[in-house]
Amino acid sequence: MDSPEWVYVVDDDLSVREALSSLIRSVGLRVDTHPSAAAFLEAPRHPGVACLVLDVRMPGLSGLELQSQLTRSGASLPIIFITGHGDIPMAVRAMKKGAVEFLSKPFRDDDLLAAIRGALDRARCAYREESEIDEIRRHHALLTGREKEVIAFMVKGALNKQAAAELGVSEMTVKVHRHNIMRKMGVATLPDLVRMVERLNAAGSSEPGRG
Repeated sequence: MDSPEWVYVVDDDLSVREALSSLIRSVGLRVDTHPSAAAFLEAPRHPGVACLVLDVRMPGLSGLELQSQLTRSGASLPIIFITGHGDIPMAVRAMKKGAVEFLSKPFRDDDLLAAIRGALDRARCAYREESEIDEIRRHHALLTGREKEVIAFMVKGALNKQAAAELGVSEMTVKVHRHNIMRKMGVATLPDLVRMVERLNAAGSSEPGRG
């Protein structure tokens, strides 16, 4: 990974922020600390892989409320909760919403670092997936309007003559479009193309499969 990996720390206690920053930097990671959820939301985000170490109880927006807000916005940022006032229902709620870990203060340094490593592993997977989807979208954007119509028949397994009849063109024209689609999408086989379209659809791009 070319871009540096970041760990965001959000905690209203300055001594905690400084201690965590020192610990995380000691293992070669970059740290960006914030005294509140609002300050974190207002600050620019670093590009690339990152995770969030988040205090549960803070003045203003709580850690759990920030988690909910990030989820609603679609931000894929793995979260490690830390708290001095945690309870089991709170931990269950956080984990159900996707938190990587829920640590009660005081916690061992090794436990936090292990949680951060797990969170960054998850973030790397998400980052790779997003990058691959972006690459597929770039290929798909090269298709003409007619090619986008033909690709919908291809992924449904329709024969050339069926696509030709529906589109009002010759079978030869459909064959030419199919060849151009495979070349522009950068695939050698129809199953590869189908998987690409399925990934786009799963990522929320409805155009390629068109139903």
